[in-house]
Amino acid sequence: MTTASKRLGLLVSTVLPAITMAVPAHAELMADAADAPAIIVYGVPDGYDIEKTRSATKTETPLIDVPQTVTVLSREQLDDQGVESLNDALRYVPGVVLGQGEGHRDQITLRGQSTTADFFLDGLRDDAQYYRSLYNIDRVEVLKGANALIFGRGGGGGVINRVSKAPEFNKTRTDFAAGLDSFGGWSLAADLDQPLGESLAARFNATYEDFANHRDGYDGHFVGVAPTLGWRLGEATRMVLGYEYADDQRVTDRGVPSFAGAPLRGYDDTFFGSPTANHSAVTAHIARARLDHDFSDALSVNLTGQYAHYDKYYGNVYARSAATATTVELEGYNSDTIRENWIVQGNMVWKGETGGIGHQILLGFEAGDQLTDAKRSEATFGPAATSRTTVALAQRLTLPTVTFGASSRSSLSKVRALSAYVQDQLDLGDLIKVVLGLRYDDFRITSTNRANGFATARSDGKWSPRAGLIIKPRENVSLYASYAKSFLPQSGDQFTVLDATTASLAPEEFRNLEAGVKWDLTERLAFTAAIFQIDRTNTRANDPVTGLVVQTGQSRTKGFELAMVGQVTKGLQVTLGYALEDGEIVSTTTAAPAGRTLAQLPRHQFSAWGRYDFTDRLGVAIGAVRQSEQFATISNAVRLPGFTRIDAALFYKVSDTVQLQLNVENLANTDYFPSAHTDNNISTGAPLNARLGAKIRF
Repeated sequence: MTTASKRLGLLVSTVLPAITMAVPAHAELMADAADAPAIIVYGVPDGYDIEKTRSATKTETPLIDVPQTVTVLSREQLDDQGVESLNDALRYVPGVVLGQGEGHRDQITLRGQSTTADFFLDGLRDDAQYYRSLYNIDRVEVLKGANALIFGRGGGGGVINRVSKAPEFNKTRTDFAAGLDSFGGWSLAADLDQPLGESLAARFNATYEDFANHRDGYDGHFVGVAPTLGWRLGEATRMVLGYEYADDQRVTDRGVPSFAGAPLRGYDDTFFGSPTANHSAVTAHIARARLDHDFSDALSVNLTGQYAHYDKYYGNVYARSAATATTVELEGYNSDTIRENWIVQGNMVWKGETGGIGHQILLGFEAGDQLTDAKRSEATFGPAATSRTTVALAQRLTLPTVTFGASSRSSLSKVRALSAYVQDQLDLGDLIKVVLGLRYDDFRITSTNRANGFATARSDGKWSPRAGLIIKPRENVSLYASYAKSFLPQSGDQFTVLDATTASLAPEEFRNLEAGVKWDLTERLAFTAAIFQIDRTNTRANDPVTGLVVQTGQSRTKGFELAMVGQVTKGLQVTLGYALEDGEIVSTTTAAPAGRTLAQLPRHQFSAWGRYDFTDRLGVAIGAVRQSEQFATISNAVRLPGFTRIDAALFYKVSDTVQLQLNVENLANTDYFPSAHTDNNISTGAPLNARLGAKIRF
């Protein structure tokens, strides 16, 4: 019996009976979240399909009438798959490739475009580098293609938007959840919702997560607290105030090096770092307020403000180069970053008709201010204080003492962005709809490199258009074509510092062409298909060795996507997806020649997840993720092999109050390498493991 199998058996045999006997029966409660489908603790009566989202257009628009690919991960699907982090949630979304993020942040590649900053919370930018938990999230939206009209700078390949759980005025909720996995990690969570009168409601979400996995020396924890208040200020006015506190502490793990053009085999558990130096700590405070007012059925406005403060430290030692048969070379550094974000956004939506043409017009503005204070120090090794060290390759590495010296980099940067946008959704009868929009961004970055005294500033004014044509031969079918454009000022997507080169360069541009079909097969089952092309100019990418940003000229990504989500039969819910993508550099630069394949872009991705309920008490689920081989970086020197991972789950409703859930990941115990940062920082996939959870509702 394998170690993983023993852990699984021990987990089931010891914990399952205890949880089964722990809680008496109470009546089941169901509640509808504001602007979202029902959040159901038991079963999936509403299914995985979601009909509407505001995020793609900032208006209440059915997904079938949005001229772009949008994948929505409902709360029911997230719960069934047993995921607690954003990274794990995106694993089942074709067209999204997970990046390692140097072991201390969310980083993804969307349609061939890598990003650390295209993350949003309730439509507002949440771009600091950290890991995001989902304990207070109602759903996750993946909006693919260029999105500057709605979200501003960046978003060339797409954006990720998390939608928060909202207070309810007519339901009481007292939900608790607990989980324990076969590595020894565990979590507790609470979701409390209480009306405080006819016009006031409060919701409180909190979690504690203790981390563990298959890697030697890995541990950490996450604490999240998120209170929210909702007011009805009369029949036409609503206000929501929300706050989130997040504290994340974990080991910084950058995986294994390469060997002979592939990930180093036989060292999946080995920690290529320092037990004392490799540590990440993030504290985040995010406060937001939203005011909605309806002047009439035809005219409404909303105003949202957000303040976010992030305080982050991470230190890391990692493999600098490919391993030899007997040794590996290491280096390291640490980084301190403090970031403050202020964002104000306002929108006005008018619905009406002129000359027989229906309109839904959006007028909006956004103002943002971002301040980033960043420092970095290099690691030295042993009494000689060398900048690199070579150690013997072993299952447990022996490292000399690691120390961090004085700051080698220190910068202060400020970003100010002012934006205005207009969009019209035209209804030209039963057959044709048109979406036209235009956004102007006035973007200014000033920075001071305190290490060398270089101070500079750059301003850019950019127009971002969007046009979409939707043909509806039937009410439940849409054929669409769209064009959209996004931009990203030079300085990397974190805007930490400008140098003489980046200060003189024009912003990167992304031009997205897409055509597709959306077909609601039934009221609760949706099918989508799309083809797309993204052209990126003034391109930047990570250097294969250093991981620093370098210019690569121009790139093009082409692809085809299929998806189906929803209820197939009364007891069967599914989510299916496939992506075929091909991306390459199309202009030769010093960093890479034309013809190179883009980094972390597998040609084929397939995912499938299905849940079947045999009775109202017993259900099972099985899922699979297939990803073909990919290059770790634009060097195309190291290939990550393709892999197939199979997952499964068992659901048992003990009573109207208690539900038990067992999730088993990597059922076939596949050895795989899902992500990378450089050619020599490659993550190893976890072996067979299980998580037993209980959900309790009073």
